[in-house]
Amino acid sequence: MHSNLLEQVKTYLMALQDIICQGLEQADGQAKFVEDSWQRKEGGGGRTRVIRGGNVIEQGGVNYSHVFGASMPASATAHRPELAGRSFHACGVSLVIHPNNPHIPTSHANVRFFIAEKQGEEPIWWFGGGFDLTPFYPVFDDVKHWHQVAHDLCAPFGDEAYPKYKKWCDEYFYLKHRDETRGVGGLFFDDLNETGFEQSFAFMQAVGNGFLDAYLPIIARRKATPFTEQQRDFQLYRRGRYVEFNLVWDRGTLFGLQTGGRTESILMSMPPLARWEYNYVPEADSPEAKLYQYYLRPQDWLDNTPGQLVTRDWQL
Repeated sequence: MHSNLLEQVKTYLMALQDIICQGLEQADGQAKFVEDSWQRKEGGGGRTRVIRGGNVIEQGGVNYSHVFGASMPASATAHRPELAGRSFHACGVSLVIHPNNPHIPTSHANVRFFIAEKQGEEPIWWFGGGFDLTPFYPVFDDVKHWHQVAHDLCAPFGDEAYPKYKKWCDEYFYLKHRDETRGVGGLFFDDLNETGFEQSFAFMQAVGNGFLDAYLPIIARRKATPFTEQQRDFQLYRRGRYVEFNLVWDRGTLFGLQTGGRTESILMSMPPLARWEYNYVPEADSPEAKLYQYYLRPQDWLDNTPGQLVTRDWQL
């Protein structure tokens, strides 16, 4: 059973990697992706594609991987104890884009499929993924557009899909040690299998296909916006939060490292430059302060207007 399902997903994922890379190269207008193909000693491998030094993209990566093995890593069995003693296959596309211009947000997307088997028992499988946006100088219309795309791709899958997966994204991409969200969210889902393979696979494809629709218009609108050295410094400071999340909280990073994945590919999500500053406090009423005050808080982005963003205390 699993081989047919797995091949369907792999075929889609490899095509998705191609489409996303083509779209980002066109948006950049200068830089091209360079590919490293790699093999994992324990089973599997992947295609890591990195772009850097472009007109728009300082550095970014779009990875495809398919890894398999005879037993699950500790991080997975802690999350799902029923996986102990099973062999597994995991495949996915994961990407992170770090633009040059502080007015273009960093973006992340991931879609993945997992199947675990044990002789004499039914396979355990699920889909996961999502996309999220991390702005430094947010523009409300950009944030609303991002969430509108997320809402619209969820619509064929039921009225509850967007609010459920939006909330999950807000809760997952949350830096507990900073008491703030990583950005303005988007969608996040995991363990998706209750609607059957075809419907679950269709949703994963909708998310993967929606990324460029969500991100490319924002690049087009912001890539010519002038920026100052001070704004660039703030961008690098906020990139430090991205590093903190990926190394402290991200389950995908931990899974990749524990399964013996290619370290360079796993850590391609890191920005090429970042900085930390002790006890930084933005100047009152500055654009930097507005990021903290308004945007790093879960919002109903589709019903709000710029003057009505929620400022009350909140708690995830």
